[in-house]
Amino acid sequence: MTEQQANLTDAQEKFAQALYDAYKSGSPLLESEWEGVVTDDDTAYRVQDRVTALKNQKLGGYKVSLTSEETQKMFDSDSPLYGQQVADHFLKSPAEVKLSDRMAALTEVELGFRAKEDLSPDDSLEDLMKKTTVCGTLEVPDSRFKDWFPSLSKYNVMSDCAVGGLVVYGEERDTDKVFATPEDAAKVHAELYFNGEKKDEGDSSEVLGNPLKSLQWLVAKLASQGKQFKKGQLVSSGTFVLPPKLAAGKWEAKFDHGFGTVELNVTD
Repeated sequence: MTEQQANLTDAQEKFAQALYDAYKSGSPLLESEWEGVVTDDDTAYRVQDRVTALKNQKLGGYKVSLTSEETQKMFDSDSPLYGQQVADHFLKSPAEVKLSDRMAALTEVELGFRAKEDLSPDDSLEDLMKKTTVCGTLEVPDSRFKDWFPSLSKYNVMSDCAVGGLVVYGEERDTDKVFATPEDAAKVHAELYFNGEKKDEGDSSEVLGNPLKSLQWLVAKLASQGKQFKKGQLVSSGTFVLPPKLAAGKWEAKFDHGFGTVELNVTD
């Protein structure tokens, strides 16, 4: 038995198994059936670790959620949270997915950072710029719970790998070649289009004031749990916009700063 299993109660172990079963089957859980099973951050991350272990797949990276004051208020939180993402859920743009393979998905516009070497909690924002590549992403959060947004308990969001679904990423470039200073990373603008019609627009400053700070937060949080953001891993760092529901059609995130367009085609 691993340490993380030993730290889970029988009910929490059953919860982790139920989340994994829902992930495999596509049959959503009812939150009312799991109310009160997880009631603190540390336990929620241990459940997430257990779900990730049950997947038994290569870890491709992470997603960071609750990176704006607005989304933190929605989920009654005063800090971000992260989810571990398996490697085959990161898709190069242009990507195509089936709506029927998703459970209750949304669409988010974000920046992604990939580590060119292992990252350290001692890294400054300038260090992180030198050690990463950056790209535009379209993230597709998806929950193992029915009717989850925006009322799902924060602890169930965390347990459910931060409602991780898919991350579609665009062209990657060296972060320190795209941005002259860390402050420049807060000045990226993007527009979200669905079937050619603009749905929303937003700025990278929505992400903890600067998405590099989201990356820095994640690296420190992982280190506090005895984990490390490793070379080759990618993080989608937080949304510029409030996410609309995913629907069948053509989704595009159009970025400035030379990031180009990230494209996701969703079929029935």
